[in-house]
Order: sequence, then C-alpha cells, then structure tokens
Amino acid sequence: MENWFSRIQRDVISRGVFTSVKDLDKKLMRDIRQYNKDPKPLKWKYDDPSRRHRQFL
Repeated sequence: MENWFSRIQRDVISRGVFTSVKDLDKKLMRDIRQYNKDPKPLKWKYDDPSRRHRQFL
C-alpha cells in the first residue's frame, strides 16, 4: 500500500498545480483510472539477498 501512495505522491501531487480540492480529486481519479487500464504487479528485487526479511521458526 505504501508503494501506491508513494507513486501518487510522486506522479500526481508533487508535479501538479491544483486550483481547488475538487481539482485535486479530479486529477487523482484521472490518474487512478489511467493506471487501472494497464496495472502492473510490483516485482521485488533484492540487490543483497542477505538483507531480505526471513521468517523465524
């Protein structure tokens, strides 16, 4: 979920100019609809496998 909010922050909010809350809402929803047309799963990559979280038994 953090990745989703990070992407919205980076791609919409930080780069945008909004004239009102309604304008912000409209631009967020436009971005979400565009993203949902071709969603891609997040693929985790580890440069250092020793830093991966391991479940302890």
